[in-house]
Amino acid sequence: MADQEDEELQMALRMSLQSSPPEAKRSKQWEIAEESVETRNRRLQRELMASAAEKRIRAAATAAAAAGNKTVSPAKPVCPREESRNESVPMAITSATVAKEEMSLPQLEKGRVLGCGEELSSVDAEQLFLMVFGSCVSKDVLAQWSNQGIRFSSDPETCMGLVQHEGGPCGVLATIQAYVLKYLLFFLDDFGKVKVNNPLYNLDQKKIYRSSNAASNNFASFTEDIKARALVHSMVEILFLCGSGKQAVIATIKVQCHDVEGSVADQNEMLAKALEGLSIASASDLQKILRVNTYSIQATAMHHLMEVLPVFQNRMGAMLFLISALLSRGLESVQDDRDDPSLPLVTAPFGHASQEIVNLLICGQAVPNVFDGRMDLGGGMFLKGIPMTPEIGFLSLLESLNLCKVGQHLKCPRWPIWVVGSESHYTVLFALDPAVQEENELEERESRIRRAFDAQDQSGGGGFISVEGFHQVLREMNINFPPERLDNLCSSGFIVWSEFWQALLDLDKGLGGLKDSSGLMGKKQFDLYHFNGIAKSVSNGTAAGGESPLQRPRLCKLSVVVPPRWTQEEFLADVVSSSSNDSSTRETGIVELNQPPQPPQHAPLVDCIRTRWPRAICSWIGDAPSIV
Repeated sequence: MADQEDEELQMALRMSLQSSPPEAKRSKQWEIAEESVETRNRRLQRELMASAAEKRIRAAATAAAAAGNKTVSPAKPVCPREESRNESVPMAITSATVAKEEMSLPQLEKGRVLGCGEELSSVDAEQLFLMVFGSCVSKDVLAQWSNQGIRFSSDPETCMGLVQHEGGPCGVLATIQAYVLKYLLFFLDDFGKVKVNNPLYNLDQKKIYRSSNAASNNFASFTEDIKARALVHSMVEILFLCGSGKQAVIATIKVQCHDVEGSVADQNEMLAKALEGLSIASASDLQKILRVNTYSIQATAMHHLMEVLPVFQNRMGAMLFLISALLSRGLESVQDDRDDPSLPLVTAPFGHASQEIVNLLICGQAVPNVFDGRMDLGGGMFLKGIPMTPEIGFLSLLESLNLCKVGQHLKCPRWPIWVVGSESHYTVLFALDPAVQEENELEERESRIRRAFDAQDQSGGGGFISVEGFHQVLREMNINFPPERLDNLCSSGFIVWSEFWQALLDLDKGLGGLKDSSGLMGKKQFDLYHFNGIAKSVSNGTAAGGESPLQRPRLCKLSVVVPPRWTQEEFLADVVSSSSNDSSTRETGIVELNQPPQPPQHAPLVDCIRTRWPRAICSWIGDAPSIV
């Protein structure tokens, strides 16, 4: 009897793996694939039977594994063109060795189905929709997320950047943009060698690599093929990061292709027309059109993503990628990452991407905070922050307003690329030379002291610690304040970082402080670039024919000088003195400081930069960089 039951379950599993019968050819060139009620009912019945079979098989596999036997998991249904995925999941992601000819721009074939795969269950679709949008999402927010593709700017000056036409999805686009810049600037010749979460240099080689590899600023030289490959590598890296290096889920829309001919642009235009009337207003809509595929091999995921890239470039691309990241992480894991899982990830009322979304794409976990590690609140309660140093970083205008504290993990990422957050928008800041991240002796000392201070900070990022924690920091960092200065710092019962920092500036290096009588340490001068993907009118720019202002993203180059003095007041005083031909000032070396090509300028972006490089002085040519 048991044998007969097993045979029936195995038969049900095989039935569930059978693809649906082919649909009749329709008159339209592109159509959203739909199921009849009868076909849907048959498929649901097969899925229910297969679910029971899979449970029995997994139970048998678990028992066999406990007895020391090795079993292989049953394969999941795949697309006709998809490689077999019935391999065991590797413990670490293998190298993505994808030949350049295989990673060229996709050409859509006649009769192909883009976005084939598994359908989400109604339970998962409901949970996913509520997690992203909540139960009271407006039509405007849904429209914003349903009309934003992941595509590069057509403007020659900003052609390396992803253009944003709708408000809301900027958090997704800016984070993808940061990863794209990583590949375009630093891995252009090594696409086939890069492993997920494993840069080409290790920590021991970092300084050698950085000192000899500054990227070019000839952004217009990137071909469409190069940009497409950089985009695919970036998306796959993020998805495997969300999947803890074990899996990536790619969510697409099932689209039937019929007799499609012409250039890639013509094909994409046809796809855009097919998606024109599509809308997502509920979980049932999401379940109806969404198809998902799970991959454990990076090269296979890249091959599939390159094939379906036109779907991501057209409508709903940003939303599809967010869904892919959430499914790669796992819906339950995403909720466990968050401090308040009841709130939607897309914030009301304007539909902006939350910090949890940005953190998920940066570090693979949907944590809501930007400090390092996690904060113990006592009683078994913790606030979750960034667990490790990511590939790209994050800076926030809110930190300059003392509303949050960005930790060193995000401020000092592996590559000099940062997502910049304001109150309502996300942009990208980057440098061509990784050497801008290197620290001199005093900066390294400052960083170590700050980390020790933050480790004792239980204020939720408020920037103060207890007297007991303060004495622990002093012991760890070998700081010896005079007794009267120590008593003064501890008089209020807690120590604020700003007061501690000022005291360190006044304390000589020999006593563990940061006072440098020579004034020569810490001198820096470098360039940063800021990219704002939102399409805005450009000053003195007109479209062809001069009928309307030119709408395009904005790229701004900033010259940055970090003064050698440890307070800006001292630096400015020295600059004034040096202009008076005072010979004693010349002896300090301050007159040798290269001044910015333009007078110091200010914009909210400068406040963000100063959270990473305190006392930085910035200048630029033309309009001020905008972070909104």
